[in-house]
Amino acid sequence: MSNKKHNLDFEKPLLDLEKQLEELLQSSQNSDLDFSEEIKAIEKKIDVTKREVYSDLSPWQKVQLSRHPNRPLSLDYIERIFADFQPLHGDRLYKEDAAIVGGPANFKGQRVMVLGQQKGRNTEENLKRNFGCPNPEGYRKALRLMRMANRFKMPIISFVDTPGAFPGIEAEERHVAEAIAVNLREMATFNIPIIVIIIGEGGSGGALGVAVADHVIILENAYYSVISPEGCAAILWKDRTFASQAADALKIEGKQLLNLGVVDQILEEPIGGAHRDWETTSNTISKSLENTLSILSKTNDLIFKRYDKFRIMGEFLTT
Repeated sequence: MSNKKHNLDFEKPLLDLEKQLEELLQSSQNSDLDFSEEIKAIEKKIDVTKREVYSDLSPWQKVQLSRHPNRPLSLDYIERIFADFQPLHGDRLYKEDAAIVGGPANFKGQRVMVLGQQKGRNTEENLKRNFGCPNPEGYRKALRLMRMANRFKMPIISFVDTPGAFPGIEAEERHVAEAIAVNLREMATFNIPIIVIIIGEGGSGGALGVAVADHVIILENAYYSVISPEGCAAILWKDRTFASQAADALKIEGKQLLNLGVVDQILEEPIGGAHRDWETTSNTISKSLENTLSILSKTNDLIFKRYDKFRIMGEFLTT
């Protein structure tokens, strides 16, 4: 877990208090003076301020938290939730795409197929993983693994965390839209449980290419959207600085998505976001997966119910 601090504007009141606490603790260690009462007072104030700062975040503030550089990534959750994860590589057509990881693993004694969109922690990792933006071969690798899961009756668990599929000319030359479209079609036909967890960014078709599922879970401070707020602002207002207004209009955060039927469950994060407590967040996801798998494993007609789920999604106006 990274200890490097990254400050968001709306967190400033809390960060100022945490800095005061650090200074007091340092002073207490370096002198014979007793600062215990002052430390308790600041700790209490920090707890109150945390709840005030994070109790009513706007959609744009949640987008900022979803991109926090210390937020757990797919491999961080896979390491904590699953055993015996065996990553498989390559799409058998072109090459390996490190922006999508995947392979069989054990979950609570059951063999499952795990997929994850993976960003990097630093410049070198991000270049290797294309900043979490998969190329066509990433989606074709995911499809290869999902077909394997369907053949061997292994449930699929997919972690979504991408700003979108890679939009470069190379991806277009290798038919990224076709690769995503085939994944959508094929995932709709797999007769095994499919669970998706949106852990950070759920951007556009890049996310949906591994997210046609029986049960879609979203973390409290993640988002799921047809386009990024900045992209929407650039189109509607011709100015990316209107991203906050775009985030409001897009209805991209958990409660809004739940009301629209786009997601099925919201998981609470530790106060301040998943980056503040990786272990607690991992345990929350693990419990949700265990309960959901138990239900889906006893469900008949998964294909038809999955089809119906997506057919009734959203709001419709008729005249």
